[in-house]
Amino acid sequence: MADSGGSGRGPPCPGAAAALRRWEQLRRRVAAAAPWARGFLAVAAGLGLFYVVLRVPLRLRDSLAAVTVFLSTLTPKFYFALTVTSSFISGLIFVFEWWHFRKYGTSFIEQVSVSHLRPLIGGAENSPPASAAFSAGESEMSRQNMPECKVWRNPLNLFRGAEYSRYMWVTGKEPLTYYDMNLSAQDHQNFFTCDTDALRPSDTVMQKAWRERNPQARIKAAYQALELNNDCATAYVLLAEEEATTIVDAEKYFKQALKAGEMIYRKSQNCHSQSPQHEAQLRRDTNVLVYVKRRLAMCARKLGRIREAVKMMRDLMKEFPLLSMLNIHENLLEALLELQAYADVQAVLAKYDDISLPKSAAICYTAALLKARAVSERFSPETASKRGLSTAEINAVEAIHRAVEFNPHVPKYLLEMKSLVLPPEHILKRGDSEAVAYAFFHLQHWKRIEGALNLLHCTWEGTFRMIPYPLEKGHLFYPYPSCTETADRELLPTFHEVSVYPQKELPFFIHFTAGLCSFSAMLALLTHQFPELMVIFAKAVLRVLWPVSAPSVLASS
Repeated sequence: MADSGGSGRGPPCPGAAAALRRWEQLRRRVAAAAPWARGFLAVAAGLGLFYVVLRVPLRLRDSLAAVTVFLSTLTPKFYFALTVTSSFISGLIFVFEWWHFRKYGTSFIEQVSVSHLRPLIGGAENSPPASAAFSAGESEMSRQNMPECKVWRNPLNLFRGAEYSRYMWVTGKEPLTYYDMNLSAQDHQNFFTCDTDALRPSDTVMQKAWRERNPQARIKAAYQALELNNDCATAYVLLAEEEATTIVDAEKYFKQALKAGEMIYRKSQNCHSQSPQHEAQLRRDTNVLVYVKRRLAMCARKLGRIREAVKMMRDLMKEFPLLSMLNIHENLLEALLELQAYADVQAVLAKYDDISLPKSAAICYTAALLKARAVSERFSPETASKRGLSTAEINAVEAIHRAVEFNPHVPKYLLEMKSLVLPPEHILKRGDSEAVAYAFFHLQHWKRIEGALNLLHCTWEGTFRMIPYPLEKGHLFYPYPSCTETADRELLPTFHEVSVYPQKELPFFIHFTAGLCSFSAMLALLTHQFPELMVIFAKAVLRVLWPVSAPSVLASS
């Protein structure tokens, strides 16, 4: 008695305790579910509550019976029109989804769902903070991948007036994107301007010229600078790049720029230690001089004076050894390959194909080309499958796998499985833009070595079996960066189909809309060919959907 009077309540019954435990488990599962699952459950609960509360005032059973009567009186022509319209609309959605995926790499419906619907169901609010979402190892991997997505100046970029503009005149297509030209404008401002330009009227005019978007305005400003100072080297550089319509004319302007640049460079050397402003001016004058000498060497290469170009590049690398970030050695590699001086090419690779130096497609694929050259002439897939690969062949295959892992887009251009376009002025290492730039200049060198492309064709796809998950783990390099597709779409012209690696699977909504379009078209065809049978089928579907109210109505009809 004393025990029972303490609380006034007896122990809970076992059934109630079990129900409470099941409710608690359900509540925890819902709390741990994904945002979209919680949203789905909330919508389902809302619909159920709506039905329970309003089924009597709205007479839902009578409404369903009325809908059933209406649908049962429809003719086959209505069903045919309905299925044709459904097929047409779903086909339009499918075409739009496919176009959006090909252009932007994402599903439009999925993108809208993530951007607009997910915050409504609590996805954005319940997402963990960035600091908690990434572990220390993932943060370190992201930091390592950041340099891979940096945009670099193309060492072999073409001349605006003599090459890019002539292409546009002939084809009517713009070979350079606005993003690419904007990066070049920023480079020119960094290379060819300094804080002391305000002291010289000609340099002040050129400082404004590099910011101009209109090519004619830039050329006009360059002539104005030459009227103020006939020894303005940067004005000659701008005219050589943009006004000259041939390589010969560009070379003439660059020779005038070299004469003026050397004179200004010597003056800056004599007074560079006087103040920080003079040091900045010396850096600017050094950049101008190196740029002019490099472009002169490229002019000589394009005009067929290859040995002269090689000598100019070697002298430039000796004179300014600290400017290795300009990648002048890639210009030298291409010129030496044209001379077929493979021993000199190997010597350059021995210096720059080092583990401590940044890699490029030119370095990796040139190393693979030299090793393939030793075995490609006698290589045969049938023979190799019977007797196995020799040591030299194994080295060549491994070099090809290494190159393909660094940039997997190059082989399709070398094997002419994809069409080439003019290379952009900037490239993304390991991206499609770098592949275009490399293949544009080096395809002829691969063709010159007998059997090299055959060896590449037989072996390059084996690389992907070694790295089945390239975005998560690499083999010889860091994992492949996921940012290349977006940057390459900005660098390459719109008429070029950007190569994507790894290949993305088609989004769910493309499969869904394609299936819906096909199913609707099939129903439309069947309704047109067998109208009575399809009406019977539709009534059977109604009997399944509304089993309570449909039988009597369908029987009377």
